[in-house]
Amino acid sequence: MRTSLILSLAAAALSMSAAVARAQDLTIAVVGPMTGAVATIGEQQKRGAENAAALINEAGGVNGRKIKIVVEDDQCDPKQAVAVANRIVGQQIKFVAGHACSGASIPAADVYAENNVLMMSPASSNPTLTDKGNPTIMRLYGRDDAQGAFIGPWIASHYKDKKIAVLHDKSAYGKGLATVVKQKLNEAGVKEVIFDGINAGEKDYGAVVSKLKSLGAEFIYFGGYHTEAGLMLRQAADQGYKPTLMTGDSIATSEFWAVSGPAGEGTMFTFPTDPRRSPTAAKALEQFKAQNYEPEGFTLFSYAVIQAIAEGVKRAGSDDPMKVAKALKDGKPVETVLGPITFDQKGDIKDPRYDINRWHDGKYAAIQQ
Repeated sequence: MRTSLILSLAAAALSMSAAVARAQDLTIAVVGPMTGAVATIGEQQKRGAENAAALINEAGGVNGRKIKIVVEDDQCDPKQAVAVANRIVGQQIKFVAGHACSGASIPAADVYAENNVLMMSPASSNPTLTDKGNPTIMRLYGRDDAQGAFIGPWIASHYKDKKIAVLHDKSAYGKGLATVVKQKLNEAGVKEVIFDGINAGEKDYGAVVSKLKSLGAEFIYFGGYHTEAGLMLRQAADQGYKPTLMTGDSIATSEFWAVSGPAGEGTMFTFPTDPRRSPTAAKALEQFKAQNYEPEGFTLFSYAVIQAIAEGVKRAGSDDPMKVAKALKDGKPVETVLGPITFDQKGDIKDPRYDINRWHDGKYAAIQQ
């Protein structure tokens, strides 16, 4: 009996020790599309967050606490996103690095706001996310109205003599971005030949392509994701139709070319100035190089979100999400892998900058900065 009692006490002590250790962790949930059509974005989020946490932990953590990353999959689906958000709240996790897709972020943000959880997205661009004014909802990424205001006048200037079509995938991200681009084109005196939505997730866009071809559309702006963009281009090539395609930031992934093949040649897109060119990214790039992983797309934005949350906790001297959010909006730059970032009172970054990129031979690079 004595041996049994000693073993029981030892087990209890170990259990209590583990509970204390868990309590000391600064847990951050990374939420995005880990599976599904745009799972590459989720992988970028995961890689960026895990590497940022590893580097911060190697340097001693945050106020002596180690960052623990918990990964959740919302499949870029609004209902799944809300379910994940409720699960995170139930686990008493106070910080979320995500979500990625605006259609998932916006409904999930309502759950976080009601439960005092700080959510910072590395990718969601629909203005609604922060326009609601919830103090713990932030994003470390430019808004659609900023991106649209940047590219709309450029398209009007360079393609005003072409027949322009504006399409979207009916998502919060895609439709929101396409609507702003249409508005800016119209303000510049350019009228599109069609403004229409497609159904995301389909395998055959032949009818859409035929319609664009019959309208004589020479330049197409598409608000949506890389899978649909790649398919439409490939199926347009099958019909001997070769329009110029431009999209938003979602096709900054090698999967676009895997879908489109050579039909993707010359496709353009806007994306924030490539963080891989930032001097502050050097150490992070070494990490990824050692892993044989190219930190394209949203990888370094996810990395920066973890850095920003960590800095907010340090500044606040607390892990109270409300205090952390307030500390991050104090007007002082936050040093990140992207360079210094400053947040406004809505929780958006100030003065986002964009490049125009072009796909060539399976890779993309900036053509105008």
